[in-house]
Amino acid sequence: MSPRSIGLDAPLNDYVVEHSSRPDDVQRQLIERTETLGSASGMQIAPEQGEFLRMLTSMVGARFAVEVGTFTGYSGLSIARGLTEGGRLLCCDVSEEWTNIAREHWDLAGVSDRIELQIGPGIASLRALPVDTAVDLAFIDADKGGYVDYYEELLARLSPNGVICVDNTLWSGRVVDESETDGNTEAIRRFNDHVAADPRTRQVMVPIGDGLTIIRHA
Repeated sequence: MSPRSIGLDAPLNDYVVEHSSRPDDVQRQLIERTETLGSASGMQIAPEQGEFLRMLTSMVGARFAVEVGTFTGYSGLSIARGLTEGGRLLCCDVSEEWTNIAREHWDLAGVSDRIELQIGPGIASLRALPVDTAVDLAFIDADKGGYVDYYEELLARLSPNGVICVDNTLWSGRVVDESETDGNTEAIRRFNDHVAADPRTRQVMVPIGDGLTIIRHA
């Protein structure tokens, strides 16, 4: 019903899902609605990754979070549920069609009042944030060629204990396949190398979903 984390075969994935907090009715509805989009539905994160984001948001006590790349809203819903009381989430996306699905399910989940959705290029939304903005948690899951720019804008505004989470950094394993030279694969490699060489941060790649890199100040 949903994508499984990289490196897990079907039985092990089923075991992980069965022993993780399960999606509620609204989340299941959102998964099913997203599946009607056909191949595009593969952009939706796995439920266990959503639960991971919710827990991480809660653990850092996030009051202000930013998401770049919202799609149909599963990750946004997860992050919004993890915000501290009075917390806010800024979601940036370019698609009215897909984010209309997100809005519908945010309403059903009762989190719409915590979320501001901006339609337009994510980099423009990030650059419009005041330089003294304190971002407690960020989730990047948008166009791969923009990853380095999104990272730089968010890092400049990251609170002292904040975290940046970046999706698809293992890219179905293609990052280590030298025969893969398409634009998205090369962009992910550039981003991964950029972060690994950055003395300002510490980071770890977690093999959940399609690879999730978690980044903090050094």
